[in-house]
Amino acid sequence: MKLKTVAIVGRPNVGKSTLFNKLAKEKISIIEDTPGVTRDRIYTEINYLDYKFNLIDTGGIDLSEDNFNDLIEIQVNIAIDEADVILFLVDSKESINANDKYLSNMLHKSSKRVILVFNKIDNNDSLIHKFDYYELGFQEVIEISAEHNRGINDLLDLIVKDFPKYENIEDNRIKFSLIGRPNVGKSSLVNAILGSEKLIVSSIAGTTRDAVDTVFKYEGDEYVIIDTAGIRKRGKIYENIEKYSLLRSLKAIDRSDVCLLIIDYIDGIKEHDKHIASYALEKGKGIVIIVNKYDENNEEKKKEFIKLIRAEFQFIPYANIVFVTALYKKRISLIMPEVLKAYESTTKRIQTSVLNEIIDEAYNLNLPPTYKGKRLKIYYVAEEDIKPPKFVFYVNNKNLVHFSYYRYLENKLRENIELTGSPIILKFKNRNNDK
Repeated sequence: MKLKTVAIVGRPNVGKSTLFNKLAKEKISIIEDTPGVTRDRIYTEINYLDYKFNLIDTGGIDLSEDNFNDLIEIQVNIAIDEADVILFLVDSKESINANDKYLSNMLHKSSKRVILVFNKIDNNDSLIHKFDYYELGFQEVIEISAEHNRGINDLLDLIVKDFPKYENIEDNRIKFSLIGRPNVGKSSLVNAILGSEKLIVSSIAGTTRDAVDTVFKYEGDEYVIIDTAGIRKRGKIYENIEKYSLLRSLKAIDRSDVCLLIIDYIDGIKEHDKHIASYALEKGKGIVIIVNKYDENNEEKKKEFIKLIRAEFQFIPYANIVFVTALYKKRISLIMPEVLKAYESTTKRIQTSVLNEIIDEAYNLNLPPTYKGKRLKIYYVAEEDIKPPKFVFYVNNKNLVHFSYYRYLENKLRENIELTGSPIILKFKNRNNDK
């Protein structure tokens, strides 16, 4: 079902990131480490009682910046376009200023529901400037302290009061999205895939305002392709905003079984490509790397580019690479087999006996290193879950698992089991009768 979206806006230092983390019930830094990658985190999914919604954290808006006009228009319009509810966060300890008034005017022009949130309410003295903000004219007002967890549940109750309860309607069709930076050819590639298949069943509105889910048939079965290119978005300004394109990609990734990461051969690999790929990895999605705008017959150049991809995307070495030219529909037929291969890998179930045979052989071939006279013992392993496959190792002491040995075991599993296109998770548990 379509999820509602809530955005947090406000000037700098009013506590937006603190509130974002508090609502998410975990500390999600603005800069977060992922294997080989550092990326911005601006979006997450919130579960509260019987409700679920998307939450966006926007940057602080400051009129004193030299280039404030463009930045303000972009930030506020992103919030307005994406959100069903906007949390207008203000610092209760500071008086109203030009930034607050500017934001207020922008929000009043929208038809969106706005909640004025007084943050940093630690005591009665914190409310000294409260009545100044009433002149902004917002009807829904609430007082909280994000840092001290005061009023958070009341705020959540207010946010979801008109939201429908979440119903998880199962759809067994394989869904895949095209993700990547602006102008890498996502729109052309969607058209090429659909054009080559001919049989389009329907186009329906997706869960984001700028995505369209298209149902089409391939070899008799229905699939859903999620287009994040934003063709229907008014104005082109968003297409040049890295943060906005990332937000669209994050939403599409969450709804996908497999993600096609589109890289522009001509423009080369950018840091933003790795940011997007890292989120797909974190969410456990199947991944296929599509190199678009490749219109050469030079095998040496192709090999060099593959080598570059492997060096830059060391954290997804299992992702297959396909070279295409969407504009001329070259090699488009290679895409769907890779989508299916990645999906099969993410949903693969392995017999426990087969798993233990593989791990026993790997263990005896290369014993783990000792630490303070102790060595890791693996008693048995079982597959706990899929999407992606999760393998649980029951051991004598999980603290003896060195990162290099983790990688060794992962590689041995991949050598013996077809898991192309899918991340896998290795989880280590102490056996109950061991300390």
